[in-house]
Amino acid sequence: MKWIYAILIFTIIGSACHVHGQTTINGELEHNSLERTYIMYVPESYNPDVPTPLLLSFHGFTSSARINFNYTKFTEIADTAGFIVIHPQGELLNGVTHWNVGGWTLGSTVDDVGFTAALLNDISSDYNIDQERIYSTGMSNGGYMSFMLACQLSSRIAAVASVTGSMTPQVFNSCAPVHPTPVLQIHGTADGTVPYTGNATWTKSIDDVLSYWVNYNMCSEEPIVSRLPNVVLEDGSIVDHHIYEDGRNCVTTEHFKIENGGHDWPGAAGNMDIDASVEVWKFLSRFDINGLIACQTTPTEEAFVEGKPISIFPNPTSDIVYIKSEESKVDSFEIYNLQGQKVLQGEIDRYASSIDLAKLSPNVYFLNVGGEVVKLVKL
Repeated sequence: MKWIYAILIFTIIGSACHVHGQTTINGELEHNSLERTYIMYVPESYNPDVPTPLLLSFHGFTSSARINFNYTKFTEIADTAGFIVIHPQGELLNGVTHWNVGGWTLGSTVDDVGFTAALLNDISSDYNIDQERIYSTGMSNGGYMSFMLACQLSSRIAAVASVTGSMTPQVFNSCAPVHPTPVLQIHGTADGTVPYTGNATWTKSIDDVLSYWVNYNMCSEEPIVSRLPNVVLEDGSIVDHHIYEDGRNCVTTEHFKIENGGHDWPGAAGNMDIDASVEVWKFLSRFDINGLIACQTTPTEEAFVEGKPISIFPNPTSDIVYIKSEESKVDSFEIYNLQGQKVLQGEIDRYASSIDLAKLSPNVYFLNVGGEVVKLVKL
């Protein structure tokens, strides 16, 4: 059973008194005999006929949905980017709010993953949510929660971003995602609350977290590193952007490493060279549950050279790819990985005009057929 109290927020701008139709909803949802609450923001651009992306934003330990709502200011980005934001509220553990992620919350019995799944189902019954573009982010304990969703609710979560969070040993050791998962980690090296180097008893190091997702996503082991402009000297910190590229389904694992940065949400406090909310949405919005949106191809992808096309379909594919050519005869093929290594070669089945990709792991490849090279995505 649920109760939703909808409060229409009218924003008055200047003396002209223009009224906007953004809606903030203070909602309640019963789950496991607990009355769970959340704040949801629906931008004016929401169209019930169009599937809309959804962003979950989780608050930190001892904090609240309202506080997270106020400092992240995702509403301002949602107004222009056209997504729905939900700020769930954590339950009490020893008198303080939390998300049950293991580590220092091991005494908790709250099913926060189940609550999140129920919340997504409930919202999806009332709003046209793009089920392939559901994202999660969070501050501190909320970052841990986002990683737990990437591990335990992977079928629903397209990508995650953690700000000053990490993974507990319990979540890390049992993580079982079901698809390549884009991950962004924003963390300060001088964080005194969630130590960058970790603590063996309750939190993994940021290097361990990045290594896990780089390996799982099959990204390049060496990142591309760039120093961002130090536009605010007074904050006493600088930012390096680490990008691990070329993962399966074109996903990346990324890290804003804030040298001398503390336990803050950049742009709201601490480092002011970046706006964490802007960077989080810039990162997440590039992906859906199938990987990088720009990487995904149409059902038929063609390569044209000298007016003679070769078509392969379906692309992406999970097993068999079919070949169509205007050449009189195409009977051999070679497949290369993103590092340029040949991983498969052979003869094309002349009767079915097909190639069996069962031996290949899910990733992006390049298929050479009759001298033509076509990008191929194996799911």
